[in-house]
Amino acid sequence: MDYKEQVEQVVSSAQFGDLIEFSYPIGYSHWGVYDGDGYIIHFAVADETQVMSSFRGFLQTVFPVCGDLLLGETKIRRQLLSEVNVPKGARILVSNIKHDLQPSPVNEIRQRRDALLDKEFTYKVLTFNCEHFATFVRSGKAMCNQIPGKPKNKECVEATEQFCSLVPSYTELSMPIYTFSLEDCVEFN
Repeated sequence: MDYKEQVEQVVSSAQFGDLIEFSYPIGYSHWGVYDGDGYIIHFAVADETQVMSSFRGFLQTVFPVCGDLLLGETKIRRQLLSEVNVPKGARILVSNIKHDLQPSPVNEIRQRRDALLDKEFTYKVLTFNCEHFATFVRSGKAMCNQIPGKPKNKECVEATEQFCSLVPSYTELSMPIYTFSLEDCVEFN
């Protein structure tokens, strides 16, 4: 199945909040979260000018596993699945069962997505990467299971805390805001 057919298959079956895995031919995967209507939110290159796009394409040709990683700076983007730059031979699939995490309610996934969209970060392959981002958006916990020698299904607290610092807590958003004037205050004896 070619890449275009894989994208069509994922778009036809994915649900909002599903983890999307771009499995590269040599074992490394890029991760994002399905955002509906054929879109994904994911770590992408921060500067998407034509020059940077050409340079990124060159890096991915020379270093198919880590071309984007060499650039260091990332930005959370919403992008059509069909437009995500992947190395030749990559497979795309819905991959919700590779992490021992429960998905959050849809409103919490949306809240995290909205708070992080368009934010720029420094990519750190071991502690702050695309898989940490995707699992955090879906579940509220950052996790990466593809780092050799690291325990599987273990939360990366540092990444979770960094993402959480940018996301208003659910209770803050759902609590009503009351305003009072002096006339509203009554003294009880």
